Amino acid sequence: MTRLVLFLHSMIGTTLAGVTVVVALVSGVSGLWPLVGAAAAGWVVGWPIARIVARRIQ
Repeated sequence: MTRLVLFLHSMIGTTLAGVTVVVALVSGVSGLWPLVGAAAAGWVVGWPIARIVARRIQ
């Protein structure tokens, strides 16, 4: 299951990181570190989601 979680996280984490950066930009956030923080938050949230999706696939 670990390979499946890693594969899914590579897609889900990247997507969520991009979405959170877009949401931050639309809400008026400017500056490097807030945008990096938003991307990191989206990437971290992708881990449990990838685990849940992998568990449901198996």
